[in-house]
This record gives sequence, structure tokens and C-alpha cells, in this order.
Amino acid sequence: MVSLPAKEITIPQKEVYTYADYVMLPEGAPYQLIGGKLVMTPAPTTFHQIILVRLLEKLLLYTAKEKSGQVLVAPVDVYFEEKETYQPDIVFIAKDRLQIIEREKVKGAPDLIIEILSPSTAYYDLKKKAIVYARHGVKEYWIVDPEDHSIEVHQEAEGKYKLNQRVEQKGEVKSLLLDGFTVEAEEIFSRVLHNSGS
Repeated sequence: MVSLPAKEITIPQKEVYTYADYVMLPEGAPYQLIGGKLVMTPAPTTFHQIILVRLLEKLLLYTAKEKSGQVLVAPVDVYFEEKETYQPDIVFIAKDRLQIIEREKVKGAPDLIIEILSPSTAYYDLKKKAIVYARHGVKEYWIVDPEDHSIEVHQEAEGKYKLNQRVEQKGEVKSLLLDGFTVEAEEIFSRVLHNSGS
């Protein structure tokens, strides 16, 4: 049995879980439905969250100015198919596609997804989820790596991703989808935390 202490809810052990099983989880349960498996995603690090906030600030400023669409941030469920419901770090949905935002979830592919890698989710973000994102038509996929301070921009073409840009430590990437939206790696990754030994 998979035991979830938040509400003392138990989910029967199964080989394959579906969205119907997933919605039985208590609100805020740290799971994603990936390939029919309930995958626990532990709370991210503070540095992960600082990176997320910096990216989010830039994207919100851009979309507010351009009135180009809606930005959502994890945890929010994005449903792709019965065995695939994820919680990407940041999603952008163009204004002409806002109908995919439902009360409980986003049903269908956002136009842009940004994932910030962490040790517990990197495999899924780089492999399994990326395949599903491309197959369902997520036009642009950013992979942000706090370890090597890199940002990659991948462009969807015929159901697969092709690396379009990559910067590490320094350098600017620009969105292919959002005209004029750029990010400078050094600004995103500059550390504000210092290990004082306490």
C-alpha cells in the first residue's frame, strides 16, 4: 500500500495508476503521475526556489506587458493523458488557448514549460516527461540546471525536441515563442545564500 499521511489515505498497490487514482490523493500530496506510476517529488531546495522565483518574476513582467497569456507555477496539475499528469515548475499558456485551463487542472499541452532540475526528478524531466511534452505539442521546453548553472531551450518539431540554445554560467537565452523574452544566466544563478556554518 502507498500510505499518504496527510489525510491517512491509502491507495491500493497497482501496477499502473491512472488519473482516476491520482485525483484520490489529498490536495498538495507530493506526487506526479509519470508513466502510470505515482512518483514522489520531495520539497525542492531553497536554491531551486530562488531560481524559480527569478524566472517567474521575469516571465510575469513580460506577460503582463505583452498581455500574451497566462503563467502558472507548481504545484498545478497538467493532464496529458490517463497515465501522465505532471506538475511542471512553470507553465505558460498563450491567450488564444486559455480554454485548456480547467478548475482542477490544465488539460492539454501548455505552449511553454520550464523545469528546474533536482536530483530526485532530473531523470524524469530529461527523459520521460520530455518525451510526453514533445509528443503532445509543448512548443518550447526549458531545462534549467542549478548544478552547472545552465539553461537549455528546446524546440518541438514533429513530436521531438531539438536543442536550440544552451548557456552555462554566463550568456543569454531567448524564447523562440515569446518575442523579446530573454534571460541572462548570471542573473538567474547568482547566489544569495552563504554557508555561515551555523
